[in-house]
Parts: sequence; structure tokens; C-alpha cells
Amino acid sequence: MPVPVPVPVPGSDLIDGIFVELHRSMSLLKCAGTGRLVKQGISMTHVHVLWLLEEHGELTMSRIAELSDVSLSNATGLIDRMEERGLVERTRDPEDRRVVRVGLADGGRTTLDEIQVVRAEVARAFLERLDEGQLQRLQASLHDFRTAIQAEADAHPGLFEGHHAHAHVEQTQNRESAPR
Repeated sequence: MPVPVPVPVPGSDLIDGIFVELHRSMSLLKCAGTGRLVKQGISMTHVHVLWLLEEHGELTMSRIAELSDVSLSNATGLIDRMEERGLVERTRDPEDRRVVRVGLADGGRTTLDEIQVVRAEVARAFLERLDEGQLQRLQASLHDFRTAIQAEADAHPGLFEGHHAHAHVEQTQNRESAPR
């Protein structure tokens, strides 16, 4: 039986290159501003847990351990240190007092806000290095990319499943309806 010859996907090298550039760019933006926090004693692991809690809301200790890929005892120690710094707070599940939930404390929300401010400043500095033509092409490309993402989401209901899915839709709708 003959071995099937893979059919090259048109533009696949280009898509791979775009994926690499997008990943590198997002990694740089994600790390922007966290250096200041590390100097304040807030580790990247703390920041990761804050992002998890921001994304998913309150989580059980076992779920934090699972999402962070650490043992339950390591997650417990991590949450202990974060709670001491006022970044997170523990609460007992009212339906099952054995279950401990972890959520963002005011200090954690403030830390996430600081990260956003610094990220925006850094991103603005990056964008200011581009000329007007580059900025217009980037804006048009990002619009096309977001449109493709929405089309994929429409074609595959449940792609953005989770409690935060509607926030993405609302943000997109608000931006589209905002005066320009």
C-alpha cells in the first residue's frame, strides 16, 4: 500500500512564522512590568497564580495545584506566602466546610492593576517605535486576526467556554460600538 504524501498547506511556513512572532511578542508583553514586582518580593509564580485567579475566579487548593503543575503541599505553601502578603484570601466553601477556596484579595487586585498599567506603558513605548504606516497595517492585521478568531469561535461553539467567555464578547462589542 503506498504511503500517502502529505499535502502542504498553502502558507503553512508563513503561518508557522506568524505563530512564532506572535508567541514571542506576547511573551515579552506578558513579562513586561513583572520585574518591578519581583523586586518587591512577588515572584513570577505569585503572578501566575494571580492570573489564574483573575481568569477563573475562586479556585480550590487542589485546582490551583493542578493548574500550576505543583503538588498540593507546594500549592499550600505558596498560598500561605501569598496570603501573608495580602494577595489572596482563603474562604471555606459554605456547602462543604472541608473545601477551602482561594480568591483574590485587595492586594492581589492592586498588583494585577499595576501589571496592567506597566504593560500598557511598555506596549505604548513599543508601538511608538513604529511609523504611521506600520501602525495602520498592524491595526488592520489585528482587526482581521480578531475577526478570524470570532469566526472560528462561531464555527465551534464552546471554544471559549468558561465563566469569562461573555466578557470577551462584551469587550469586542463595546470596542466595535465605541466612537472613533
